[in-house]
Amino acid sequence: MSRRLTACAAVAALGTGLLVGCASDGKDPGGGSTTGGGGGGGAKTTLTVGVFGAFGLKEAGLYDAYMKLHPDIEIKQTSIERNENYYSQLLTHLGSGSGLADIQAVEVDNIAEITATQGAKLADLSKAPGVSKADFLPWKWAQATTKDSRTVGLGTDIGPQGICYRKDLFAKAGLPTDREAVGRLWAGDWSKYLEVGKQYKAKAPAGSAFVDSASGVLASVTGSSATRFYDAGGKVVYKTNPAVKQAWDTAAAFATNGLTARLQQFQATWDQGFANASFATVSCPAWMLGYIQDKAGASGKDQWDVAAAPKPSNWGGSFLVVPSAGEHTAEAAKLAAWLTEPAQQAVLFEKRGSFPSAKAAYALPSVANAQHAYFANAPIGQIFAKAAEGTPVQILGPKDLIISQNLADIGMLQVDQKGKSPQQGWDAAVKAIDNALDQ
Repeated sequence: MSRRLTACAAVAALGTGLLVGCASDGKDPGGGSTTGGGGGGGAKTTLTVGVFGAFGLKEAGLYDAYMKLHPDIEIKQTSIERNENYYSQLLTHLGSGSGLADIQAVEVDNIAEITATQGAKLADLSKAPGVSKADFLPWKWAQATTKDSRTVGLGTDIGPQGICYRKDLFAKAGLPTDREAVGRLWAGDWSKYLEVGKQYKAKAPAGSAFVDSASGVLASVTGSSATRFYDAGGKVVYKTNPAVKQAWDTAAAFATNGLTARLQQFQATWDQGFANASFATVSCPAWMLGYIQDKAGASGKDQWDVAAAPKPSNWGGSFLVVPSAGEHTAEAAKLAAWLTEPAQQAVLFEKRGSFPSAKAAYALPSVANAQHAYFANAPIGQIFAKAAEGTPVQILGPKDLIISQNLADIGMLQVDQKGKSPQQGWDAAVKAIDNALDQ
């Protein structure tokens, strides 16, 4: 289960919270489409949408808005809370060609496998009415485009990252607190972030660390590289990729230099760390702001702020796909296209805090002028748009999630919490990944 999904319902009620909340587990990610009697005696076409968690489209009122524009359409959504349950069933239904919703959501950690192995069973949404490749970030469009140039998924949200930091702790450690000045401390290089951590440690307030976890640093650094775990040919290359080695060494240095609070993200102790001001910085995608607000509470208001990350980086995001086996693929493609138009993505950001993957939305007032009151009125629309536009086109692989989770939770966690050497942690992670991938 990706960390993005683990954040769950704690922030679902926050205006600038997570896209994904909690919903009751269902038995089926699909449900099929039907044509039945509608109000006023006219027949309506029912389109089904299968999602994981409280995906946000329904909660933001987008289905209701579409049905008002199209009285002949009725939209019904089914939701399974946990993505690993949802995704396994989606693969089963795609394999059999039955039991599918007209539109299915796909999480970014699964889109490479879906595109590579199931792309022939999905509609080419680049040809749907109203879809324009130019509206989307190039790297987001590329993530759901097959080798034969069929775009089988339209991006909903993304997770551009900044660095969230506590101004009060920075001030006590003799560091600047203005977000522009803070961003300049580490601009352009993750190793500068490490050096700032060492400066912080020299005058750190009692009971505080510079960063929450080495694993969080690892995810952020790898998220800023075009090539991570797979190469362009689909080969697993994380063991020999210099970018991964640099990310590992940088993150491990945070642990070996005593700069972390030695926490595991999305665990109860991590939540308590926010409440107790146990660390001064954390790498934070746009969707994490609501989570921090919830866990840090009223005492953290105006103490937390957001600065640009050392390099543009992404963590999270989702897509909509239309199975070709559906009864109403043309109508479903129109709906998927409309739901991912810049105007609707701006509404989703305004109502749910889900940052748009459609770059054309960034000029809209609800995005361009967006501020976050909890984070000292940080101009989050501008900060995260710049990060999104600077993120490289990243090569995704079918087992990215397995590799990243084992590097973090098997390898780096041992270095951070158990005092293992970076090499011992790496060896443990590689062994676990090899076993998982049957290598």
